[in-house]
Amino acid sequence: MLLVLGDISAEGSDLTRSEWIPVLHQFRRMLGPFLALPFYVILGDRDVGECNQLNAKSVYWVAKNFPGLDSAGCGAFEVSNISFVSLNAVALLCGNNGLRFSVEKVIERESIDLQMDIEGTTEELNELKKFGETSHNLEWRENTMSSGSGPVLLLHFPLHHTSNCSGNGVPTRSYNSLFERTEIPGSRQLVGPGPYELLHTLPPNATEYIFQALRPRIVFSAHSHRFCDRTHPDGTREVTVPAMTWNAGDDPGFVVATFRKNRGAVIISHCSLARESHILIAYISLLILFMSMIFVAKQTQHI
Repeated sequence: MLLVLGDISAEGSDLTRSEWIPVLHQFRRMLGPFLALPFYVILGDRDVGECNQLNAKSVYWVAKNFPGLDSAGCGAFEVSNISFVSLNAVALLCGNNGLRFSVEKVIERESIDLQMDIEGTTEELNELKKFGETSHNLEWRENTMSSGSGPVLLLHFPLHHTSNCSGNGVPTRSYNSLFERTEIPGSRQLVGPGPYELLHTLPPNATEYIFQALRPRIVFSAHSHRFCDRTHPDGTREVTVPAMTWNAGDDPGFVVATFRKNRGAVIISHCSLARESHILIAYISLLILFMSMIFVAKQTQHI
């Protein structure tokens, strides 16, 4: 199946509903023959905007155009007995926002479902009701599941981390306040300024909440436009998928993930597309070679 980790449109958060329609048509045309495969899309900051733009109606309208997303932009599904959970990571950056509370409820519900599947108990159902009455401070209950026993987690923003990548990525940093903004890197300017800079990640408290509640088997994230493969201190593996367009930088690519039976290790293959700079160099080299051949041919005729 195909997984698209957000930012369908470079300026989706600024588009009206009528302007979104041709973007959606273009996206489906781009998928082309792969539309026959199951595909799943999550929402990015370019699709729904930052916190001061985030509202339930606009998110719901965008989300309903993609399969499997609920009104908060989250979803859960299974493929070949492999469980996937996607979260609206943009909402997790926001403080007192109704969408953030909805995402927290999704996390808690999935956590309870997972524990019930493993433990075969029903006493956790009362906890779900209690959770709806909490103060939404990203508090979690004790989770008896082991690390890596949960679903495959799909996010747009990478999780908070302190380690470097084992792939071709770069170190990133997170922000506790969504208003801590710095100058957007030059590569971002290729597609216009985005709501959040490329180094942005989920804050530490949201990251720990996700680890405790979901115990993800593996995490797939995006946003940074660079490939990264890292392991968090609790043993959770996170793979950050690069952008698949030259407009986001000179190193586009994608990732192929192969899941083994019996919850074996996930095989990750990072596939790089041709760099725009390499193609330009190739064209220039061919042009120089062609002009050199013409020059040599004229010199030969004169001789």
